[in-house]
Amino acid sequence: MILYIAEKPSLGRAIADVLPKPLKKGEGFITAANGDCVSWCIGHLLEQAEPDCYDPAYKSWKFEHLPIVPAQWQLKPKYKTRGQLSVLRSLIKKATQLVNAGDPDREGQLLVDEVIAHLGVKGDKLAQTQRLLISDLNPSAVKRALGQLRSNRDFIPLSTSALARARADWLYGMNMTRAYTLQGRKVGYQGVLSVGRVQTPLLGLVVRRDEAIAQFVSKPFHEVLAHLTTEQQEGFSAKWIPSEACQPYMDEEGRVLAKGLAENVVRRISYQPARVEDVQRSSKSQNAPLPYNLSSLQIDCAKRFSMSAKAVLDTCQSLYEKHKLITYPRSDSRYLPLAQLALAPSVIDAVLTGAGELTEGLDKPDSQLKSKVWNDKKVDAHHAIVPTEKVAKLSLLTQAEKQVYLQIARQYLAQFYPAYQFDETEVFVEIQQGHFKTKAKQDKRLGWKQLFPSKADPGEERLQQLPDLVKGQALHSQQAELIEKQTQPPKAFTDATLLSAMTGIGRYVTNPEIRKTLKETDGIGTEATRAGIIELLFKRGYLLRQGKSIVSSDVGKGLIHSLPESATTPDMTALWERHLDAISRREAKYQSFMTPLVTSLTQLIEQAGSQLPTALQGIKSPQGQFRRPKTAKGSAKKRAKKTRSKSTS
Repeated sequence: MILYIAEKPSLGRAIADVLPKPLKKGEGFITAANGDCVSWCIGHLLEQAEPDCYDPAYKSWKFEHLPIVPAQWQLKPKYKTRGQLSVLRSLIKKATQLVNAGDPDREGQLLVDEVIAHLGVKGDKLAQTQRLLISDLNPSAVKRALGQLRSNRDFIPLSTSALARARADWLYGMNMTRAYTLQGRKVGYQGVLSVGRVQTPLLGLVVRRDEAIAQFVSKPFHEVLAHLTTEQQEGFSAKWIPSEACQPYMDEEGRVLAKGLAENVVRRISYQPARVEDVQRSSKSQNAPLPYNLSSLQIDCAKRFSMSAKAVLDTCQSLYEKHKLITYPRSDSRYLPLAQLALAPSVIDAVLTGAGELTEGLDKPDSQLKSKVWNDKKVDAHHAIVPTEKVAKLSLLTQAEKQVYLQIARQYLAQFYPAYQFDETEVFVEIQQGHFKTKAKQDKRLGWKQLFPSKADPGEERLQQLPDLVKGQALHSQQAELIEKQTQPPKAFTDATLLSAMTGIGRYVTNPEIRKTLKETDGIGTEATRAGIIELLFKRGYLLRQGKSIVSSDVGKGLIHSLPESATTPDMTALWERHLDAISRREAKYQSFMTPLVTSLTQLIEQAGSQLPTALQGIKSPQGQFRRPKTAKGSAKKRAKKTRSKSTS
């Protein structure tokens, strides 16, 4: 008997639907006509044991116990799903062949692997366990996946990476939460101070941004615009480029702060002859944006539809599990395997049949085109989020489902359009020994851009049309214009910019040496956890919403100012995340990650004990937040258990 162990019932049913009929449903499993069986987990059936499982003394929160570091890690069955674990125990004993059918990511890999290990599978049965990777729940896709089974041993590094992440979250979150909750009590703060490996640096970003806004003092700065005409009376404008001699009157951003200097330039260049110093023309092309991973989709949907990260993830899960219109959504990849290129014509046809509005009045996509998205080297367990071969009935979708589906479908179709081509022209002008510059862009072929709404990018400079200019050409400067502007404070974080910060964390790393080691795409958290971490900070009262802005609460600020800087900046976490990624790629070992983590944690606990969190004096805990148990007896035990389970991430 082959036993397929899925991550959740919906995936289990999708596998069973393509096995030989008739199917026989049991309690927690489905048996096919050929005797093969499908069962499932219900999320994690096992969880990290609580501290008091290692030592009953840990039921009481005492600083002298910290840090608590298990010598031998233990997993315990979750109370609510222990029945399903019993079902799997019985089926695994009967099975001659096991297939890990967890979701196609590191969490899905570990989720099933830990059950197999916990139930004592060893020897040949363990060595011969296979891996089924399903990214599309439609029957044709599931059948294809069943024909492409791989050895489960190929994915040991992925599982090890997820295990290291889970243990790091437990160690860091539980120990730091206990340490600062106990210290907070000494200054009169009655709530639990939840500290996490990812959540706290993320909160630190928001707190520092809020303070930068509060402390910002706006200053005026000045630009000069030359209005120029050719001998044929064709007009255009060019902006002044301040010389090195102007540096003492400028800020670090290169803005002129001295109004008198700008006024002098206006006087000097008005109604004066001018000359074209140089004309630089170049033809450029821009390839289509890659299909989405979860974070890039969440960012775009936040910008376009004001959807929270959690709302996008929930909508994607519905499109994947309920409607079967998109592939696996919790993906961090933006590439597709070459094998899927053969499906392109049918996927394109399904999209155009169900969502023809995407290409109405436009060129049709060409399935023969092959963009850089097709790259086996950048795909392993999972690939980019794309539409499936199923035709969408948009009228049956909610507004959010329709919006997200169309966003994913458009991004996929873009791969089958030619590159966007345009000419770019830069013109340099001299007036009275002053230098001025302007730019122009002319579309040659829209290509993939015709698919996208023509809204101007707010960060993109609006470019004017220029007359046909040549180097050395004589011009005339009309009355110049002095433009007065004000420096602007940083913008408060939004759902889109906070997610963007998490996925490109190098921009916020304070240590220049660490920043050098990070790639542009290095982040904190995972595709599957980022939305939950943001929501957790809201739930704990550390973050608040003000319209589209995300700001920190008094408690959030107090917590950040009570912690050592290393716990509130993303530097350390970014390095840990990179190390975890290296483990998944076989480039690093589990112990090389865990050993320095424990050393760092020990130092942080010592720091916590050496100073009181005075920044929390006089601050009340958020309404409804659970409090630290005063004793280990009675109901306090339950509250402690709840607290410990919530202190990770």
